[in-house]
Amino acid sequence: MAITAALVKELRDSTGAGMMDAKKALTETDGDMDAAVDWLRTKGLAKAAKKSGRTAAEGLVAVAVSGGKGIAVEVNSETDFVGKNADFQKMVSGIAGVALTVDDVAALNAADLDGKTVEQTVIDAVAIIGENMSVRRMDALTGDNVVSYVHNAAATDMGKIGVLVGMTGGDEALGKQIAMHIAAVNPAALSEADMDAAVVEKEKQVQMDIARESGKPEAVIEKMIVGRMKKFIGESTLLNQAFVVNPDVTVGQAAADAGATITGFVRLEVGEGIEVEKEDFAAEVAKMNS
Repeated sequence: MAITAALVKELRDSTGAGMMDAKKALTETDGDMDAAVDWLRTKGLAKAAKKSGRTAAEGLVAVAVSGGKGIAVEVNSETDFVGKNADFQKMVSGIAGVALTVDDVAALNAADLDGKTVEQTVIDAVAIIGENMSVRRMDALTGDNVVSYVHNAAATDMGKIGVLVGMTGGDEALGKQIAMHIAAVNPAALSEADMDAAVVEKEKQVQMDIARESGKPEAVIEKMIVGRMKKFIGESTLLNQAFVVNPDVTVGQAAADAGATITGFVRLEVGEGIEVEKEDFAAEVAKMNS
């Protein structure tokens, strides 16, 4: 039977398989659509495609440091259970190692990991483990001294929150303390100069609206806003935050006292910013029977 483009498209639409996989399945089954679907399922290809629409908001963040460069990479799964799976952890560790050699997620997905691209490695893992997975994001940091830390560690160098701290001077112990502070407090930026101008302006407008509700004169409000914005910047920037290890000093001062300067940081948290759709049980049952 001739394998037409229309037939390949129909199989792709029904299974989500790739074009070449769909064509091969139809060729192997002499154009029998049902048999081709079964062929894809036995290869794990239809299963992986079917899972790809599900929200993957769990997983792990892995960190790695080598030669003055550190990376943090987030690999997502659907459930927290998979994050404890040894095979998943091994894959994430391998991906983190590869991430040290690239600059962004696109390059990471295309990079080689044990003879396959990272993207194909993840697709194969989806078929085996049975959950949607993805390499969601990565971030890198360079510096004279880069220290890494993971919070809620599931295995070595991977957990729910991954942090990198770049410093000149200082030592590993100081870096770990600062990284733990970052994990706990989640600063928006390193310093006031690094703050998003739009975020600062929005906060200023909110504070002015709040102050105007008090009915005070504009001249008084202006002075109030100066103090409130100073407090906002102090609470939002790493260097100006009260150090969790010693709240009597700022993080910047603690670093200076130890002969160090903090040059940058990275903080990735699993699932951060992902909206997870929730349904109540009744709605789920109704959906199953519709």
